[in-house]
Amino acid sequence: MIVRLRSLLTQWTAVVPVVAVVLLAFTWGRDLPGAIVALVTLVLAGAVLAAVHHAEVIAHRVGEPFGSLVLAIAVTIIEVALIVTLMVDGGPKSSTLARDTVFAAVMITCNGIVGLCLLVASLRHGLAVFNAEGTGAALATVATLATLSLVFPTFTTSKPGPEFSTTQLTFAALASLVLYGLFVTTQTVRHRDYFLPITRLGEVIDVEEHANAPSARAAGISLGLLTLALVGVVGLAKGVSPTIESGVEAAGMPQSVVGVIIALLVLLPETIAAVRSARRDRVQTSLNLALGSAMASIGLTIPAVALASVWLSGPLVLGLSSTHMVLLALTVVVSSLTVVPGRATPLQGGVHLVVFAAYLELAVTP
Repeated sequence: MIVRLRSLLTQWTAVVPVVAVVLLAFTWGRDLPGAIVALVTLVLAGAVLAAVHHAEVIAHRVGEPFGSLVLAIAVTIIEVALIVTLMVDGGPKSSTLARDTVFAAVMITCNGIVGLCLLVASLRHGLAVFNAEGTGAALATVATLATLSLVFPTFTTSKPGPEFSTTQLTFAALASLVLYGLFVTTQTVRHRDYFLPITRLGEVIDVEEHANAPSARAAGISLGLLTLALVGVVGLAKGVSPTIESGVEAAGMPQSVVGVIIALLVLLPETIAAVRSARRDRVQTSLNLALGSAMASIGLTIPAVALASVWLSGPLVLGLSSTHMVLLALTVVVSSLTVVPGRATPLQGGVHLVVFAAYLELAVTP
């Protein structure tokens, strides 16, 4: 009995994703009492840790930058499915859901995750070193996607309010897909070396030396369990959202805070994986995860909601407010100055974290 218990504990990363999906099936669409919410939260935390574990197994098998790409795309696809589902069921209140979620993802990844990873790496190793060419290309793509999809709707005049016309929305969706496709091709085929970790002397680290790569079978199992874990993370986060909404309303905060909290929960696996890479002095991998997630969030969400808008009756508000546009512009400027040298000190990490803190503060007290 004791041996079986120990074996179960050692295989928890395989058990928790299955438990998360089963729990999701029993709780989806239902009002949950306090005890069940506590259980869901506990399983949600376990699913996050399991997702990080399986993402690292896959990354070790396929190598960088493919590993970070797998986690970023997997999380985003499930997140997009959740957004579209909520928009279909949410009525007029969901008109700003896509905008709020995408902007929250951009701020969390480009300031929260990037700042935390730079701070951890520079404090632990003296200096955070990365490839400026690859990171600069990723940042330019994120900035262009964010401007085309979230800033332009505020200034267009074809429709009243911060909305795109059908033609403009179609262009934004196609442009997002094209730019994201070009970036993935550049990252994985044409200039893969730009997105690999580098040494202090600027030499590319193409092979990890610390352990043998897992077998194809083990990586395949981890891919399936990663998918289950991410479905559980996003679905259970949706399940606890009514409790979060009640708490936010009781605290007198705006409803947009709910979107920020959900985005933080959904992006938790990438955050943990990125910080672990930073601790190992693989800052480029951390930046691939952060900027890749921001890019995938815009590049996949905008086309999805554009397609969904065909049968959505309410408006689709994508344009940012003036305050959020200032935060986005500040993020692009600060990120550019961080990327150009190809190395960062704790100061750069701290600056990004302060910008992220300002976003959170303005979300709570706009």
